[in-house]
Amino acid sequence: MKPGKLFVVATPIGNLGDISHRALQVLGSVQLVAAEDTRHSQRLLSHYGINVKLSSLHEHNEESKSPVLVERMVQGDDIALVSDAGTPLISDPGRRLIKAAITADIKVIPVPGACAAIAALSASGLSSDSFLFIGFLPARGARRRKRLAQLKFATPTLIFYEAVHRIEDFLQDIVEVFGEDRQAVVARELTKQFESFQRGSLQELKMHYQHHADQVRGEFVVLVEGVSSEVSQMTLDAEKVLQHLLEVLSPAKAAATASKITGEAKSSLYELAMKLKSN
Repeated sequence: MKPGKLFVVATPIGNLGDISHRALQVLGSVQLVAAEDTRHSQRLLSHYGINVKLSSLHEHNEESKSPVLVERMVQGDDIALVSDAGTPLISDPGRRLIKAAITADIKVIPVPGACAAIAALSASGLSSDSFLFIGFLPARGARRRKRLAQLKFATPTLIFYEAVHRIEDFLQDIVEVFGEDRQAVVARELTKQFESFQRGSLQELKMHYQHHADQVRGEFVVLVEGVSSEVSQMTLDAEKVLQHLLEVLSPAKAAATASKITGEAKSSLYELAMKLKSN
């Protein structure tokens, strides 16, 4: 018996018209659609008059459900994997199913389409030559700030996803860690009726959403410009110097000594020394 195939199908992130003709063909031809939220996906399928059986596949049942779906494909069924919006596996479940299908020699076929991160980047005005997709940061403030500190001197454009109930805390934390002046873009409600792009420094964006509570709604993509390669290399060099000095000196003395060696400001080196010490 010829095995079935697993189609990884991108669906709209807002505007239903953004689904591809090929995606509709695939969704209408498979025996089953594995969906993150079957109720949400049913609305999309009903809109296009597609009658196909749905099965839930989300982060809480993916481990137990994947072998069942793989067995169906081994027996010849074609299955489409969809998330609530956009391209599956981009900050969404599905990795276990993909790996299980590959292990079982099931052909995995991507059906490309909408992706909020790429849509936001394309219209952001920030560099798209090199970018780093981060997705959602940890929900807790201390862990979030620690992760941001690891990314502070990255050179690519950084792309974050953030939930509506955390966007203000996220902007507060990133201003504290990255500084006020870094240029950034907040893309909100992409492809939907109230789509908006807010551009400016991190401090300006933080103040904007503090004073415009009516815009703290929907889904957010935050893009932050990377640092120059020269600044990144200087920081890496200074960090190496500090790491060695902290083995024998206090943070204050290590920062003062590193400042004389590297020429960097003592205050910024002290801040870095304290972070290295706490980590």
